[in-house]
Amino acid sequence: MKQVLVPEPEFLRRWEEAVAANANATSAPPDVQILTSGLRRIPAHSRILASVSPVLESVMDRPAKRGNSEKVIPILGVPCDAVVAFLRFLYSGGRRWDVVEEEEMMERCGVQLLVLSHVYQVRWLKRACEEGLAARLTPEAVVDVLQLARQCDAAWLRVRCMKLIEKDFATVQKTEAWRFLQAHDPWLELDILQFIHETDLRQRRRRRKREEQRAYLQLSEAMECLVHISTEGCTDVGADRSCRRPCAAYASCRPIQLLLLHFASCGSNRATCPRCRRTWQLLRLHSAVCTALDQSSCRVPLCRCCVCVNL
Repeated sequence: MKQVLVPEPEFLRRWEEAVAANANATSAPPDVQILTSGLRRIPAHSRILASVSPVLESVMDRPAKRGNSEKVIPILGVPCDAVVAFLRFLYSGGRRWDVVEEEEMMERCGVQLLVLSHVYQVRWLKRACEEGLAARLTPEAVVDVLQLARQCDAAWLRVRCMKLIEKDFATVQKTEAWRFLQAHDPWLELDILQFIHETDLRQRRRRRKREEQRAYLQLSEAMECLVHISTEGCTDVGADRSCRRPCAAYASCRPIQLLLLHFASCGSNRATCPRCRRTWQLLRLHSAVCTALDQSSCRVPLCRCCVCVNL
């Protein structure tokens, strides 16, 4: 005998209280019956259902069968608990009513609620289900949720699933759901691998851009220190008081000083000495960006002249 899944008494009690409260507020008794997979009939108000779901509204507009004045709407394929939770959310109209009860329903029936909200086009409930499922994602269940998100056209949830798979791909590969996916849905597997590859490329581009920005910042600091050393006579930062004002960039100024001292006293071929070549590069860069009107107004050595030096 097939086992019939029925809602827990607590779920039914809460639903009966919600229907009774609405009947007292509007003086309108339930006028429609929701038929579930367990052949249980749940009373509801057609006016409320039609106001939140265009699909249910179209169902309400259909003429009743001859000889049957009672309107019955079948919602099959999901447990009765999920139908009760779905109706409870529809009656709330998107308003928060009980955080604990909402979390309990989302924990028990989140997957079924996503399917129902997609089928009956309840957009605010669909987004709430996406957020609820995304908050409960685990590497063991993420592949199943991803397949569900694709079938229900839940783009936001799909991206969250992809990001979790990319973040913990080694664990996802060990799950039974991933092996089943490889055997039965190679296109989705290819989509996942392509997403991981594109994410890796974006991360590499961001790292390369950060490195370039760091290099530009270091060059800018080096140019400022070169002008500072040449203009203010900063010869030995931190050792004596020859600098006319305290140097605020010791970490950048000191290496430039050492390069200049080496460049002035190097006895080897400057074309082959790596430290001299680095100094030449700094001087050439300064000469290229210097805004001084003439050579005499700039104190940096070889300004306007080092661009002609061919190493």
